Amino acid sequence: MLYDLSLHMGYIYDVPASGARHIVRVLPLSLTNRQRLIAGSLKVTPHPDEQSNFTDFFLHPATSILVRNPHEKLDIRMQARVQVESQPVSADFSPVLAKLPDELSDCWSIEPSSPHHFIGTSPRLPETPEIADYARQWAATGLTVMQIAHAICAQIHKDFVYDPKATTVDTTPKEAFRLKRGVCQDFTHVMIIALRSLGIPAGYVSGFLRTIPPPGKERLEGADAMHAWVRIWCGETAGWIELDPTNNIPAGTDHIVVAYGRDYSDVAPVIGVLKSYGTQKTIQAVDVIPLKQ
Repeated sequence: MLYDLSLHMGYIYDVPASGARHIVRVLPLSLTNRQRLIAGSLKVTPHPDEQSNFTDFFLHPATSILVRNPHEKLDIRMQARVQVESQPVSADFSPVLAKLPDELSDCWSIEPSSPHHFIGTSPRLPETPEIADYARQWAATGLTVMQIAHAICAQIHKDFVYDPKATTVDTTPKEAFRLKRGVCQDFTHVMIIALRSLGIPAGYVSGFLRTIPPPGKERLEGADAMHAWVRIWCGETAGWIELDPTNNIPAGTDHIVVAYGRDYSDVAPVIGVLKSYGTQKTIQAVDVIPLKQ
């Protein structure tokens, strides 16, 4: 699939902000045999006094910006063209859960994609006994790691209600789990904790999802949004797979990857500091437009 993407993120401040420094991660990745960033651009208004590009620990391109002068709003716009390849359906070569620790111990790599970075707690994902209890029903089932991952994905999709008004970006997984409501970030965080509690390495994927309007309805411009799903290590042979608990589907050609991390804190599209007070209004609009090939 070939897509044209556009993203608009805006911040409107009650009181003009100054000394604002931000890190922006919104451009899609180029991934071998998965997706290719053909072209991409990033525009920030007001024009930054300083702007530089760097690659973070997980090998994601990021942009650092500094705006010194007072400004009432910050506008970030991204445009990109991306080619996404369909993935072949493979057999389940993952081990049963009891054998996974042996395969982890045989993995000596500590490169960014190593499963060892995704097995313990992380900044936003502490140990959560309630979620561990929820996951424990699959611990002694004799299922393979891949089967367990699919089962937990389906269970979260069944038990949780998608409700964008129930949570915020700062809602903890424990709170979202208690509510059984939330958005893709909440579904993803809960699933990662559940998998890690069983000893299965799991990480956070940030990206875009093409949405298809109901039959007979026009597609609304800007109606798409940034999305999140889960990356699971299923052993040395099977490697990494990606599942979307919000929709209970494997990540496919409608999923466009921006960043991989341990949790949202590693992949937040915009993070930073500024000098101001009062509140702010945020705007986000995304268009994912498929192109004819």
